[in-house]
Amino acid sequence: MESVRVRKRSLIGLLIAAALPLVLLNAMSANAAVPATPSGWSLVWSDDFNGAAGSLPNSTNWQIDTGHGYPGGPGNWGTGEIQNYTANPANVSLDGSGNLRITPIGSGSNWTSARIETRRADFKPAAGRILRIEGRIQMPNVTGSAALGYWPAFWALGSPYRGNYWNWPGIGEFDIMENVNGINSVWGVLHCGVSPGGPCNETNGLGASRACPGSSCQSAFHTYRFEWDRSVTPNQLRWYVDGQQFHSVSQSQFDATTWSNMTSHTGYFILLNVAMGGGFPNGVAGFGTPTAATVSGRPMVVDYVAVWQSGAPTTPPPSSPPPGGGVDARSTIQAEAHQAQQGTFKETTTDTGGGQNIGGIGNGDWLRYDNVNFGSTAATQFKARVASGAAAGVSGLVEVRLDSRTGPVIGSFALANTGGWQSWRTVPANIAATTGTHTVFLTFTSGQPADYVNVNWFTFSTT
Repeated sequence: MESVRVRKRSLIGLLIAAALPLVLLNAMSANAAVPATPSGWSLVWSDDFNGAAGSLPNSTNWQIDTGHGYPGGPGNWGTGEIQNYTANPANVSLDGSGNLRITPIGSGSNWTSARIETRRADFKPAAGRILRIEGRIQMPNVTGSAALGYWPAFWALGSPYRGNYWNWPGIGEFDIMENVNGINSVWGVLHCGVSPGGPCNETNGLGASRACPGSSCQSAFHTYRFEWDRSVTPNQLRWYVDGQQFHSVSQSQFDATTWSNMTSHTGYFILLNVAMGGGFPNGVAGFGTPTAATVSGRPMVVDYVAVWQSGAPTTPPPSSPPPGGGVDARSTIQAEAHQAQQGTFKETTTDTGGGQNIGGIGNGDWLRYDNVNFGSTAATQFKARVASGAAAGVSGLVEVRLDSRTGPVIGSFALANTGGWQSWRTVPANIAATTGTHTVFLTFTSGQPADYVNVNWFTFSTT
């Protein structure tokens, strides 16, 4: 769902049907525990959404996104959706009966809703295993013209997206359940490669859809499942509703680089949200949504989310950060995703991958990045993608500090002219062994007042 894309579907005719009577949700009878772990599988992670009515989802498991986009990322979450995401219990809360409710509220062009994502971003099958991500969900119980613009989703994004926000779709996206405009259909979609076009036919992705078995998607709970199968060669990706497979994709459909880019990183984080308006619902409707006929306050109700893996339990790879959220220090952290800065500006970059870089950097300038999670295995190296068009004799240091911009420098490298302000190179430096979660400062020191460096991205590693 997260991406710069406009999805167009030839399903307009499905929206012409008369609006069906609305059926109120019965949360008390809807609660079901996370299913028992099947024989031959192990539970990796789960949330049953038990808790007091009106309380927020468990902050150990989930972080709540707010606003109209990630800091430094595309506006309107990259999809054209119009709502403002909040942490208000009116938009996102437990119902006291074992369910999570995400409720859009508004009218016209003024809507609020909610979007949450797992703190863990390492969901990935071990070699030779199958990973299963599953949720039991009732879509917003609204159909016909009253549903125009509703866009509920249960999905996963590749971990390198955190702290970058411009590397979609290469890092991968698994849409486990998407729905728009109250249609009795579930979409399962893979996004990958490059956009537009590429091996995943972006901006549409590789998808399939079907009606929910038995009761409609809106009137009842259904179980939506995604499997990533590394036990077979070539690997397979599979989508299910109520145990019935309706979509699959094979590794053999992709070149080695595309497959590696979406599968060789640390793993994925899981998201739940209800958007309003945007490319997908507008494309299906054939006009802008929501409309004056769209009703407010119909929640997506989530009974549980669980992740299983085939075989005996395994531990995360040593290089993976532990649960606890924040930005993965081992991901590619885009320089423009800072939380604060002094003396710099953002500009469009010509470096591979596009997006923006930070420019105008000289002596005394700095960049701040909050909640960078190094995990429990110490990082010992820093790498940055830098360029310089500085005049002859002008150079300076790129420094890393933790938790204070005036604290000790834990690592640095010197830089002079690289051939131009968009002539990029990746420069490594050793750093003091670092674990845990920190505020990271990039500081810049030079003996001359002139600007001497641009920064596109940086990362940390153990080697």
